[in-house]
Amino acid sequence: MIEGIFVEGLIFSIMVLGILISYRILDLADLTCDGSVATGAAVATMCIVNGLGITMGLVMSFLVGILCGLVTATIHNKLHIPGLLASILTMTMLYSINLRILGNKANVSLVRVDTLYRLFPKAFSFLPSDFASLAGTLLFVLLVKVLMDVFFRSDIGMAIGALGGNEQVILSQGMNPAVLKLIGLGLSNGLIALSGGLLAQYQGFADANLGQGMVVQGLAAIMIGEFLFSSNRISLITLRAVFGAIIYKALMFLGRKYGYLVGITPNDFKLLTGILVIISLAVAQTRAMASNKGARKKAIARVTGKEGKDA
Repeated sequence: MIEGIFVEGLIFSIMVLGILISYRILDLADLTCDGSVATGAAVATMCIVNGLGITMGLVMSFLVGILCGLVTATIHNKLHIPGLLASILTMTMLYSINLRILGNKANVSLVRVDTLYRLFPKAFSFLPSDFASLAGTLLFVLLVKVLMDVFFRSDIGMAIGALGGNEQVILSQGMNPAVLKLIGLGLSNGLIALSGGLLAQYQGFADANLGQGMVVQGLAAIMIGEFLFSSNRISLITLRAVFGAIIYKALMFLGRKYGYLVGITPNDFKLLTGILVIISLAVAQTRAMASNKGARKKAIARVTGKEGKDA
């Protein structure tokens, strides 16, 4: 049971890392996630079902996710459509595309084929089945996290980070913001689709409606992680996103298991997730205002003290 929570949380954390890139690093509202996670699941599933293999399925899901992000970025850059609307258009189109990928079926099963979560118990045969799945997923997520940390320490990764903070800085350095948005949104949705490919293998099927509400869930996980500790280091920012994803899944599990004690049903989870995000935003704004007020007082105190000494 506990192992399952961690496995789900770790798979979910890859998607949260993708959402982190668009919402926190690029500072761009991107709803493509709701479509690209299902696209990744559909592509990985059909690759496996048609005998192309697990590795090819995951690689193709990542590449197709990148393509989804590029479509959103291109609509945003070339047609000068706001990022939010551009992502909604892509997300809407992806629903029909996902059905096409799945052979015009709402879902496709992976029960009768080998998946990553059937291979993990064989690869980690010295561990119980549930712990083997946990160990394999943990190694996979750690690899993704490390690669993401390395990328955002590179020149282009730091440029993408600077773009989210101040686009004028990028322009002053002679860089093209449109190209950086293409790379950022491509990587973001690539990770999201990769998470979908893993999730489909874990739950044993791909569904065209898999991505409904994923953006809000991802934002909730990011904000939960931000309450754990503060840092500007990319390695710690990604780490708290992973922790936030696991905690979010644990909270959802507790809600499903014990929510009946206070009258909460699974139908209430999306409402509760939205309320959680609103509360997190309110608390974050309050903390920011308190921090700014404290910094202002210290600055005034320093200036006043200096003037007193000069007198």
